[in-house]
Amino acid sequence: MSTTTPVGDVVSPELVKQLRDKTSAGMMDCKKALVEAKGDLAAAETILRKKGAASASKKAGREAKEGVIGSYIHVGDKVGVLVEINCETDFVARNESFRSFVKDVTLQIAAAMPLYVKRDEVPESLIATEREVASVQTKGKPEAVVEKILAGKLDKYFSTVCLLEQVFVKDDKKTINDLLTAKISELGENIVIRRFTRFQVGETLAGQAPSL
Repeated sequence: MSTTTPVGDVVSPELVKQLRDKTSAGMMDCKKALVEAKGDLAAAETILRKKGAASASKKAGREAKEGVIGSYIHVGDKVGVLVEINCETDFVARNESFRSFVKDVTLQIAAAMPLYVKRDEVPESLIATEREVASVQTKGKPEAVVEKILAGKLDKYFSTVCLLEQVFVKDDKKTINDLLTAKISELGENIVIRRFTRFQVGETLAGQAPSL
């Protein structure tokens, strides 16, 4: 059920804080969104997400050459992560909110084991294999239905192997791309998750046969 403010367009500070805690958007942006949504918290969150997406889209072409290398070693020292996340200025790279985002991304990689940052990095050969497997499962169905099923299965595959499309392990109502978009809107700079490496003790290396 949506939370709404009881008095018309008067938005309580508590409701503004709730929205800020959920979205990390600025206080004034939260207040404006709540006024626009007539106090409906869920609707205000949607408004902020749409505005954040538009803001992120405008900044996407801007060069991001600053940033940090984030690292994380899981309890027990069996899993480790390195990730490069870029921004536009050293000022933002040292920002506590940016660093918190980097930490969340390293935790995501450790827990959810993505293979790629985004779907256009997935080799065509793997996509073709996924389509082939899905096609066998849809044999005999009408062509229009098959295409919808294939698209759905590919989306599900990408949401498993692509970091940006994975559901955030700390909040299943958001994806990593949602977090990224919100952070770009909050900090006012283009932010790019450029690359990552995940290590796990005992894993088979590329090109190496598993030990018997």
